[in-house]
Amino acid sequence: MRSAPLPATERGDLSHIAYGFMASKALFAALEIDLFSLLADGPRNVTTLSATTRIPPNRLRTLLHALAALGLLVTEGPCYRNAPASQRYLVRGAPGDFGEYFRLQVARQIYPALLHLDVGLAGTGSAFDTLGGLMSEPAEARTFTAAQHAGSLAAARVLARRVPLGAAERLLDVGGGSGAFSIALCEANPGLRATVLDFPAVVDVARDYRDASGLNARIDLRAADAVHDPWPGGQDVVVMSYLLSALGECQIDTVLRKAHARLAPGGLLLVHDFMLDDIGPGPALAALWFLQYLAYRSDGVSFSAAGLSDRLRGAGFAPAPAEVLIPEITKVVLARKVSR
Repeated sequence: MRSAPLPATERGDLSHIAYGFMASKALFAALEIDLFSLLADGPRNVTTLSATTRIPPNRLRTLLHALAALGLLVTEGPCYRNAPASQRYLVRGAPGDFGEYFRLQVARQIYPALLHLDVGLAGTGSAFDTLGGLMSEPAEARTFTAAQHAGSLAAARVLARRVPLGAAERLLDVGGGSGAFSIALCEANPGLRATVLDFPAVVDVARDYRDASGLNARIDLRAADAVHDPWPGGQDVVVMSYLLSALGECQIDTVLRKAHARLAPGGLLLVHDFMLDDIGPGPALAALWFLQYLAYRSDGVSFSAAGLSDRLRGAGFAPAPAEVLIPEITKVVLARKVSR
């Protein structure tokens, strides 16, 4: 069982939270100049890095000092090299590359949106007109979807290994974004065909990832609004990854009822999302992800796995106990359709 978070006791605890945005911006700035990729082959000094990045030495040295102080870089005399996590996760094109997710979605979309959190809490304004509004803009949809693919594919493949789908033939990936979960589940289940349903501008981006995966014949794309438009029926599996947390409270029940209606008898609903602990506060990262949604929708809600399971039972499902997928951030709930 995860221990409860320790309460803040010192002024330094408060400063660590208040100044946290500075560390975030240092990371984002380094990703924008692809600094970690430049250090992928070994240590370099300021002069060499300055010539490559075209950033004057005085400015670059200040950034490098901050990154080293944060533990993202390691100093070796006058040179800098990547810390182990930076080498593994922040080098562009590395097997564990997570940097594009941080650079594109967190730095360019989530961080600016949170500047509107105060008015979102007050109900007097928002960063943009819901996620659907953001996704209606092709450039924003491409940024969001590319980042989400970088952040989701590895987790999707872990899930696919954990949850074999047996004889399932038809899967509907609602709000499927880049199609990362459909790609991973089709790779792991050769008899499976999937349909990714998302906003039109998102589907345009998903097509590139679908085509690159070589699964063109098994993954279809459907442009639709998950809340308001019809879904194809006769599904053996419905997947919702990061969908429910992005919806308003009433919309959550709407899409759960739609999933029940479109699943075949005994069909499986797979929900992957941010979830709070059933008892006590936290996890902190899951709680903060729920909080950021309030910057652009006043009807956003947070939920635990237990609370979600209650909603699922009300919609006609028999949920299994939740399992952690991304530690401290997301969980997975599997729920079978039952008669109502």
